[in-house]
Amino acid sequence: MANRHSNIAEQMAVGKALAHDSAKMHVCGNAPYIDDINEPSGIVHLAPGLSPKAKGKITRIDLDAVRDAPGVLRVLTAADIPGKNECGPSFGGDPILADGEVLFHGQVIFAVVAETRDQARRAARLGRIEISEIRPAVTVEDGLKEGGEVLPKYEFNRGDLQDAMANAPLTMDSSIVIGGQEHFYLEGQISMAIPGESGEIKVFCSTQHPSEVQHLVAGMLDQPEAKVICECRRMGGGFGGKESQAAQWACLAALASRVTGRPAKMRLDRDDDMVATGKRHDFTADWKAGYDEKGVIEAVDVNFYGRCGYSPDLSLGVNDRTMFHADNSYYYPAVRIHSKRVKTDTVSNTAFRGFGGPQGMVFSERLMDEIAIKLNEDPLTIRKRNFYRRGRDVTPYGMVVKDNILKALVSELERTSDYQNRRRQIAEFNSKNKWLKKGISLNPVKFGIAFTLKFLNQAGALVHVYADGSIQVNHGGTEMGQGLYMKVAQVVAEEFGVDISKVRITATTTDKVPNTTPTAASSGSDLNGMAAQRAAQKIRGRMAQLAATLYQGDAKKVRFSNGKVYVGNHEIEFGSLAKQCFHERIQLSATGFYATPNITWERESVTGNPFLYFAYGASCSEVTIDCLTGEMKIDRVDILHDCGSSLNPAIDIGQIEGGFVQGAGWLTTEELVYDDEGRLRTHAPSTYKIPTATDVPEDFKVELWASKGNRQPTIYRSKAVGEPPVMLANSVFSAIYHAIASINPGKLPELDAPATPETILRSVERMADG
Repeated sequence: MANRHSNIAEQMAVGKALAHDSAKMHVCGNAPYIDDINEPSGIVHLAPGLSPKAKGKITRIDLDAVRDAPGVLRVLTAADIPGKNECGPSFGGDPILADGEVLFHGQVIFAVVAETRDQARRAARLGRIEISEIRPAVTVEDGLKEGGEVLPKYEFNRGDLQDAMANAPLTMDSSIVIGGQEHFYLEGQISMAIPGESGEIKVFCSTQHPSEVQHLVAGMLDQPEAKVICECRRMGGGFGGKESQAAQWACLAALASRVTGRPAKMRLDRDDDMVATGKRHDFTADWKAGYDEKGVIEAVDVNFYGRCGYSPDLSLGVNDRTMFHADNSYYYPAVRIHSKRVKTDTVSNTAFRGFGGPQGMVFSERLMDEIAIKLNEDPLTIRKRNFYRRGRDVTPYGMVVKDNILKALVSELERTSDYQNRRRQIAEFNSKNKWLKKGISLNPVKFGIAFTLKFLNQAGALVHVYADGSIQVNHGGTEMGQGLYMKVAQVVAEEFGVDISKVRITATTTDKVPNTTPTAASSGSDLNGMAAQRAAQKIRGRMAQLAATLYQGDAKKVRFSNGKVYVGNHEIEFGSLAKQCFHERIQLSATGFYATPNITWERESVTGNPFLYFAYGASCSEVTIDCLTGEMKIDRVDILHDCGSSLNPAIDIGQIEGGFVQGAGWLTTEELVYDDEGRLRTHAPSTYKIPTATDVPEDFKVELWASKGNRQPTIYRSKAVGEPPVMLANSVFSAIYHAIASINPGKLPELDAPATPETILRSVERMADG
């Protein structure tokens, strides 16, 4: 649906840089999260009993000391589940409570129900579990040796790869290890269940997917979904870690409520949360590439080995999206992209902002960097030569790139960041300094927007206009700090021509909008904004018809603006018209539904379009490394990002800044370390380093691309912004790579992700040895 307004200045709400709806409460610490909700009388608390081993048969469970501990009411095991012992999102294989065997270190074997949270946690430590231990497969290499796969392998092919590779003037073989990432949402996993009448139950859950929680809780309790309500007003961060992973804790809280008849809450301790929940998939990628003397790619053959964990979880979509983004912004004439979904005896990895796309782009950007070093060329020059363009505009999966602004956007950032001058200055600096080395890199991003599972591209909304002119909106999207609620409210305010203060945002709940899909894939505003707009337009049409009748006008020419309704030369306050609608028995409530068009992807045949459009961006990062310690500092970052016609520039810029910093953390400081027994050793802030304020460069510029609007019929011609900024951080990783490369020009550094000080130092030492 096209934007009805040609000038943002004429708009009431859309396109305005309005504050997040909860901004003031966030700053004051007054925004209520689930743990802030007043606890009902008689509430009980849960704590998990986790497996001390990674793999093996459970030979003995002694829970007598747990049951006898102070305050303990019940100890839940798999035998207590009346329905399905399952919390997996799609393929299954994710037991709520271990039954007969353990599949990873930290798996929940039992859950303690006690009067207080402290009593539950203390009692959980008293369980005695004996396991006939089997040596676990922990790493990708372990999994490949054992040959296990959680899902079948998959690949894209185009052209005669063997012939193209054989005839390429130059070839290279290389590989990289790409680490995982902990979500580290500030609000951990939490759910509170409240029993109702006749077997009904309401679950307050910090989740990106209330309908899935509803479905799994109902299945676990052996009840119809209509008896289960799941509600989420806001999350303290999600990043994909609450798309599928929140359901287990909701199921346990609901089970405790069912067996005790009392409200029940489960809030994970940070250590338990990190041990028992999935992460961003780590990958090993190896490839061979053929290219000409100008660095133009002629053939690419790449293998991705993703560490999925013990079950599929969301690994099908994640690994597929790695493949979808292995090209990033570059055309591969002959190509084979192969993916193996490796099974390991570790917690199943899951969704994380970018959903596999970032890992694919790390490969493509490293490929460009290595070619540049081999040819002694500016990496940006190599990137530009390989950009998609007319005649070279079909992706490895067969989708035509129609909305390509790569060349113009990158050229603009090259100019505004003063890239070329700074690159010369850095080369001079490096020639004069032995122990400090600088690097600079300008990297593009092309990210596909839509769920690649077609049925997920749908949304519903419910809008009410009250007789006083105030408006209430509800939809299936969830708010995790990204500003979705505000953007949808802006859309509704715009449709009715009222100030944003007239629109009341309400909690996402399955008893208002049913059968929703997860808030993920950067599509929250695209989907829910459209659904809410359609609901509002139904009501506006009814109101316009009445106004036309009252003032002898044409309903099609009735305007809603500045809190008033205009019919020819007549005007009426919006609230007054709403009251008249009530008196005239005009319905002021409507549902809206939207299904994304033109998603034609057929996975089995590898045909069709998996995305509605692409979001573009580019970033230029400058870094300094210390060759004696491996320490690294980001000196400056310039970003230019494409948001189409932004619904809210302030929120979009915040998303870009936050996504970039999170991506930089993944690629530089956030290291997940497992030991040979499958135990996560970095399970707390003391051992796992997320970026802090001091890691953000003082010189940090973010601008929105001066777009004429999305060419696709999205909500007010905007573009998604949730995930693409994560991949802008590739410029930091590439800048580090080139800083190290300056030590021994022409030699390729060995640098895996994350580029921690230890990793950088090892790479520096290898370069010096050469």
